[in-house]
Order: sequence, then C-alpha cells, then structure tokens
Amino acid sequence: MRALLFIVPLALTIYAFIDCLNTSEEDTKHLPKIAWVFIILLFWIVGPVVWLVAGKARRNAATGTGTGPSSWQRGRRQQWVAPDDNPDFLKSLKDDKEARKAEAEAESRKAEAEEELKRRNGGTGPDDKTPPTS
Repeated sequence: MRALLFIVPLALTIYAFIDCLNTSEEDTKHLPKIAWVFIILLFWIVGPVVWLVAGKARRNAATGTGTGPSSWQRGRRQQWVAPDDNPDFLKSLKDDKEARKAEAEAESRKAEAEEELKRRNGGTGPDDKTPPTS
C-alpha cells in the first residue's frame, strides 16, 4: 500500500511531463511551455494536476475540433507524399539524369577535341600509323 502512494504520483508526473512535451506551444494556456515543464517537475503532486486541469487547451469533440493535431500539423502531414507519388521528386530525378547525361556528353566532346588538337599539332593520336620521329 505504501508503494502505491509513491507510484501513483510518479506515474501522474511522468504522464503530465510527456503530455506537456508533446503539446504544441500554441495549445498551452496561461504560461509558456517551459514554465509548465518546471512546474510539473518541481511541484511533484500539485504541478501535474494543475497542468491537466488548466495548462492545456482542450477542445470539445462535439464542436468538430477534437484534441487531434493542430491545423499546422495537419497541413504538414498532408504535404508528405511517398517519393514515387511526388511529382516534384520525380521531376528532380529526371533533371538529375538529364544533367548527368549532358555532363557525360560534354566530357566526351572535350576528350575528342583534345585528341583532334594533338593530331593537328603533330602529336601521335590513336589513328596515327607513323612512329614518332626524333
């Protein structure tokens, strides 16, 4: 029975602390979130009870605004799309592929131009059949 007198307030404190940390700053009432964290941790039994009663903006489910995520969080969640369904991601892949292809073409043109320049300047190229003269 004595253990219960210690475990129940401890569980209440842990629950209130985690609830406070998971609550957005816009849903906290009366004080900043960091102040609520200190109140919960410093005032062991009273702090969690005060947080649960007065610290968090609770909405009624009957009005259509439940205690779910805020509008900002809902908007962010809708923006996340799987990569294979995200047109911007697919476009970036296509752009990357085209850029790599253009880069490879530029490298091959550069190598061909250097080879042609060597041949014109009297250097030996891969097609030259004459041995170099000293």
